[in-house]
Amino acid sequence: MGKPTGFMEFKRLSEESSPVAKRVKNYREFTLHLNDAQAKVQGARCMDCGIPFCTSGCPVNNIIPDWNDLVYRGNWKQALEVLHSTNNFPEMTGRICPAPCEAACTLNINDDAVGIKSIEHAIIDKGGENGWVVPLPAKKKTGKKVAVVGSGPAGLAAAQQLARTGHKVVVYEKNNRIGGLLRYGIPDFKLDKRLIDWRMAQLQAEGVEFKTGVFVGRESLDKRIACDAKKTISPEELQKKYDAVILAGGAETPRDLPVPGRELSGVHFALEFLIPQNRAVAGDGNNPISAKGKHVIVIGGGDTGSDCVGTSNRHGAASVTQFEVMPRAPEKEDKLLTWPNWPLKLRTSSSHEEGCARDWAVASKELIGKNGKVTGLRAIRVEFKDGKMVEVPGSEFEMKADLVFLAMGFVSPEQKVLDAFAIAKDGRGNARAATDGAGCYQTSVAKVFAAGDMRRGQSLVVWAIREGRQCARAVDEFLMGTSVLPR
Repeated sequence: MGKPTGFMEFKRLSEESSPVAKRVKNYREFTLHLNDAQAKVQGARCMDCGIPFCTSGCPVNNIIPDWNDLVYRGNWKQALEVLHSTNNFPEMTGRICPAPCEAACTLNINDDAVGIKSIEHAIIDKGGENGWVVPLPAKKKTGKKVAVVGSGPAGLAAAQQLARTGHKVVVYEKNNRIGGLLRYGIPDFKLDKRLIDWRMAQLQAEGVEFKTGVFVGRESLDKRIACDAKKTISPEELQKKYDAVILAGGAETPRDLPVPGRELSGVHFALEFLIPQNRAVAGDGNNPISAKGKHVIVIGGGDTGSDCVGTSNRHGAASVTQFEVMPRAPEKEDKLLTWPNWPLKLRTSSSHEEGCARDWAVASKELIGKNGKVTGLRAIRVEFKDGKMVEVPGSEFEMKADLVFLAMGFVSPEQKVLDAFAIAKDGRGNARAATDGAGCYQTSVAKVFAAGDMRRGQSLVVWAIREGRQCARAVDEFLMGTSVLPR
């Protein structure tokens, strides 16, 4: 490494953020990437540890020690090339990935992990600022045509890989804008949507064609959380027009809360709030749900719940409370027990820092209402005994609520798409497809593949990119007999 003793000399430096009072007044990104000098020092903290557990901890297997060393030496363009060799969209992961690589960092055993995510963020932003991110069109066309259903990270990664190897790729998206849940599920203050447009332009220059407002199935969605589709295309038509089809839609079917009062006005799935807000920021209409001056309760302690918190704060909510049914996690993990795996510990997001009361081990009993509108939540404290969740006697309480957002995760991808293709599913309603051996990523239907949330269920953006890349290689092998794309 460029600085063998760097990990002993330098402390971890976090990225700077705009003050809370300033950033909650808009929907712009507020985290600033490291400058050159800061990134050099942080790159110097990367140890010559021998076995880079960070690489195996990263779903796309980023070659992290190499680009850390290159940043330390000032070889930014080469660092970008190494980063792009494993990750199509580091501008996404450098902003919104929870960084399992850092949990696996060898330095993390007894010190603060190397700031891998912040260095990645700095590399790709510098590449964009200097015009180093350019289209890489195939020099020779294969004559094969591939349809990709869904324009989220899995679909875009697969599309880019296949286009670069010479196939004609057409991406179908049910909404008017490209990006899937990157576009509509993640707030702009966490991910500026100009980055999606930037990549889309690159993909188009590489030969990828986008068809928006098209739902793939036998009929349009009945209950639409997000669907602008004006057209429908059948599975048979896709299978007839293309040599291979990749299903890469996101997991958008939310987990519901079957308690009395669920039907009350003011109780919404998280995406019913987040998606219209992203549309409003983009100038595509207004959000019909307003949290201004209201007492908001968010049920669910994950990223989607955190996004509801941050968005409610920007609306000017009177109060925001977030409940989680699981017990409060420890402040710090037992590293000797968990490393290099992803640890269970208390995580506080930037949205929580902006203002939010949090409570754990709370189960919802009833949504209370008046004149058809929600006015409160009746809940009870729970504990785990012998591996089972039980209610704590006498612990019931009520809390005022004008809005309740259900953010308890997503149970499966859109079933109408899978059913239209008559694809065999696993026990969780995902497309059944193996990821290794002969016919990997292939579904039970001839020449139809599945990747990302469509195959593995709700997951991280970085896992979607990995699956899109691997599925692209599987499709290339299916079409050509062999492939030069990375596994």
